[in-house]
Amino acid sequence: MYCWGSTVHGELGLGGIEHDQIFAPIEHTFKYASNVSQVTMGENHTVMLTKSGEVFSCGNNDLDQLGHKKQRTKPEKVEGLDFYRITKISCGGNHTLAFNEWGQLFGWGSDSHGQLGFNGTTQPLPKIIKSLATFHIVQISCGKNHSLALTNNGELYSWGGNYDGQLGLGMRSEYEKQPTLIKSLLGIPIAFIACGSNHSFALSKSGAIYGWGKNTYGQLGLNDEENKLHPTQLKTLRSIRVKYIACGEDFSAFLSADGGVFTCGAGMYGQLGHGSTSNEILPRKIMELMGSTVTQVSCGKRHTLALVPSRGRVYSFGLGGGGQLGTRVKTNCSTPQVVLGPWVSPSGVPVITDKKKTSENVLVTHIFSGGNQSFVTVVPYKANIHPEDNRIFKEKTQILTIKPDKISQCRKTKPGDPVDEDLFLYMETVFRSQAAINGSFLLSNDDHYCCTVKNHGVDLNKAENIFSEIARIENQSICDLIWDGLTEHVIPSLPLNPVDIESLRCYLILPLYHQFENPRNCDKLQAVFGKKLLGIKSDCSKIIGLWWSVMTSDYFERLVRLYKDVVSYHLRSLKPEQENKYFAESTIVALDVLAFLNGLNNSVENLKVPYDTFYLPELRDVIDVRVDYVKWLADNSAPGTKLFFCNYPFLFDAEAKTSLLQTDQVLQMQTAMSQALPRLVTQLFAPFIGMSGEQFLTLHVTRENIVQNTIDQLANYDSRDLKKPLRVKFLGEEAEDAGGVRKEFFMLVLREVLDPKYGMFKNYDETRTIWFSEVSFEDELMYFLIGLLCGLAIYNQTIIDLPFPLALYKKLLHEKVTLKDLKGLSPTLAKSLQDLLDYTEPDLPDVFCLTFDITRDIFGEIKSMPLKENGSKIIVTQENKKEFVDLYVDFILNKSVHQHFTAFFNGFHKVCGGKVLGLFHSQELMTLVVGNENYDWEEFERNAEYKNGYTKKDHTIKLFWEVFHELPLEEKKNFLLFLTGSDRIPLQGMKAITIYIQPTNDEKYLPVAHTCFNLLDLPRYKTKERLKYKLCQAIKQNQGFSLV
Repeated sequence: MYCWGSTVHGELGLGGIEHDQIFAPIEHTFKYASNVSQVTMGENHTVMLTKSGEVFSCGNNDLDQLGHKKQRTKPEKVEGLDFYRITKISCGGNHTLAFNEWGQLFGWGSDSHGQLGFNGTTQPLPKIIKSLATFHIVQISCGKNHSLALTNNGELYSWGGNYDGQLGLGMRSEYEKQPTLIKSLLGIPIAFIACGSNHSFALSKSGAIYGWGKNTYGQLGLNDEENKLHPTQLKTLRSIRVKYIACGEDFSAFLSADGGVFTCGAGMYGQLGHGSTSNEILPRKIMELMGSTVTQVSCGKRHTLALVPSRGRVYSFGLGGGGQLGTRVKTNCSTPQVVLGPWVSPSGVPVITDKKKTSENVLVTHIFSGGNQSFVTVVPYKANIHPEDNRIFKEKTQILTIKPDKISQCRKTKPGDPVDEDLFLYMETVFRSQAAINGSFLLSNDDHYCCTVKNHGVDLNKAENIFSEIARIENQSICDLIWDGLTEHVIPSLPLNPVDIESLRCYLILPLYHQFENPRNCDKLQAVFGKKLLGIKSDCSKIIGLWWSVMTSDYFERLVRLYKDVVSYHLRSLKPEQENKYFAESTIVALDVLAFLNGLNNSVENLKVPYDTFYLPELRDVIDVRVDYVKWLADNSAPGTKLFFCNYPFLFDAEAKTSLLQTDQVLQMQTAMSQALPRLVTQLFAPFIGMSGEQFLTLHVTRENIVQNTIDQLANYDSRDLKKPLRVKFLGEEAEDAGGVRKEFFMLVLREVLDPKYGMFKNYDETRTIWFSEVSFEDELMYFLIGLLCGLAIYNQTIIDLPFPLALYKKLLHEKVTLKDLKGLSPTLAKSLQDLLDYTEPDLPDVFCLTFDITRDIFGEIKSMPLKENGSKIIVTQENKKEFVDLYVDFILNKSVHQHFTAFFNGFHKVCGGKVLGLFHSQELMTLVVGNENYDWEEFERNAEYKNGYTKKDHTIKLFWEVFHELPLEEKKNFLLFLTGSDRIPLQGMKAITIYIQPTNDEKYLPVAHTCFNLLDLPRYKTKERLKYKLCQAIKQNQGFSLV
């Protein structure tokens, strides 16, 4: 071991030497020097720890900081620790802390500011700190008059002087005599702690740095000079992957994973190493050390040491008046200088050429500095021992985490067997600790560093595997311990205002616990977790949402299922006839969590899970959704004071929503809307018996002039009349409208108004969709008519062929349209814009050559339209490309078609005005209008009914289904069109279509479809071939109606 610097008080432990300062490293004469593992220094005293766990001290002992009464100028053994194996020591200004292998913490020296936790009493000998006796300490750090201790469950305690807020407790005081938990850091898996004289740091496992306390020189690196009472994150170093922090009196040094050193704070003696004596309020990299990989850094009061093991060199900079730089001169240095010590590089080359020959060359293994002195430990060159690396955390210094081998040990513990005491203590510790859980499943290779909105850093596969094993533990004592830890400690203590997003990882991990799948646990588990999620500050809620939305579909679907099960569990306890139904708080929380998840699902492109994942069909068995809707409409109370399931419409399946639509139709048709609610409810569900002609919306049209006939007649009806059931009569034709005529009416009138010859809409061949033309010669009345027809189709439950993309329905429901909606029109254009967003090179303007304008073909003439004022002069760059894309999408889907869409919107809402459509998802609304293609032909066959002599076992029926299932998809769709008037299926799915088949005797005829009733007249064909031929001929004829 070598040392240098001030020894005025004997702090170097060299005995009674003549000089008070040593300006170059000299070998220490301490008999256990080769066995020293750590040296820590206060203002004027030094404490040494040997590998065998013994503690020695020397230097000033005016305040009993040495822990013994022996001579001061040489290291003497600290008394009272003979029965303990000490593993870590730390010195404050005039006090010392140490803990043993069992995590028990001892202190001695001055307690004038409560820095020992002994109520202000000076301690001449080591004494256990009783207030922390029940904790297992893994790290300690001392400031001038304050102390920090990190426990193995991730809790950080502080005590002592607090005049600058260095305890991080959110308030300033003269001192705090008892160790106090820093609550704001709960949940953060802390990897390292450090103290300066009056400031403190904590470093998380993922590289987040929190600083607090004195900051008058910028030593916290927060770009200001204000003291901080709370732990405050140093965000400028978030992406640097800091691994170690060292602090001097009023400055700080940070060691990164790549071996770079950053410093900030007081620089008047050059201790920052930047070649100047200026202070730095932001961490700045020491350029003179670039190209070298620093593995250790250590700070004295006003000087700094850095070790570059690849060169075998120790560098020093800062105050040098006491010889603490080891450069043989009594001057300060503001740039790193080589310490002139008698050691060699890894290749065996001496650091200094005038080195005297010794019996054995040595390598530096560890550097230590404090006060105005410095130490290094060395090993023989031939021993082939590598220097320690501050960038690598030793496992014994880290908080506990959930380990696979421990869970495996739990699984091996059989039911009824006693649990190993150490295992029990370990499991109790980790499953009661947010920090332990947060730090247990981090991505490997430091990929978890820089926890951000886009990188949560959690290895979900690892977490799922561990929790899968936990679910298989059979010993009830261990199961109860885990349950109690999570439900009584971890989840209730989740912070509503966390200091950093790193603590939010629990929201990804905890739902993997298998007890979440049991809805009976809702009051203690799902509801408590849900309340924390719903109560957390909005910024954090958004981050959790973003993390959940990038999880796998299976993970996301599991979250939905967990909370749907809670609602279902409660619903099962209710009776349908029960009038005043009571809903527990856990049910309401579950509903609100599902609403949160539904919002996330709608926010991602193409949905995370199908929207019907949220459906709760059993809701209709307990809740009359029609009554719920009526009461919801009439309610005037403050939001959230009453539970209405209409506030959670995503739970309603297709049948429930169809029922609500019918209910709304009845409500809209009532002429006495102002009457009292009780009378309205009694009339609401009466069937349409004996309706007069005035109770229908009846249109008389001709095939030749169908559009004008429709416009002329609809103009005579007000909004209320339009809600009546529609009946259509084609003049000169015999068919009475029982549904089929209405279907054909919609088909013919829409075919006419959507004809490209009118130029009202632009066709997109790529997606076979249409969109409003930017310029049209047609009157807005035509757009109004199409919107009106769309609304009529909904109210009359008729599927129509309206090839708009999803964007139309989102706009009708006031949902925001984005780039992903443009993809529904033109995938090529959308991809081009996405490519622009994804391009990160600085030459974007040269590559894309874009300005803030858009060119359009207006009747053969190319026109340029600005996306913003002077857009043609504004070049698209990396900085404004997002704005360009947003404006481009907004122009195509909104601005350029505003007038036409507004007319369509007004027509649509003249029929569909009211709150009922707000209960629909845009995709559901689209399906309501145009149907979908979720065909289930087996279901189609199962739903079939047979009349007038046919049964499913009949020979002709068997032949029919054989032929039908062998048809190609397009032919099956044509048959559906032939039978029902549409080749698409309604919102409720295939189960909503029932085909009725009845026989006719003469097989010379073709099958006949009665579209009004989904009725098929099927002759009793004898052979499969003949049936197939006749059926294929029939389905080509799908226009015109006959009487049944």
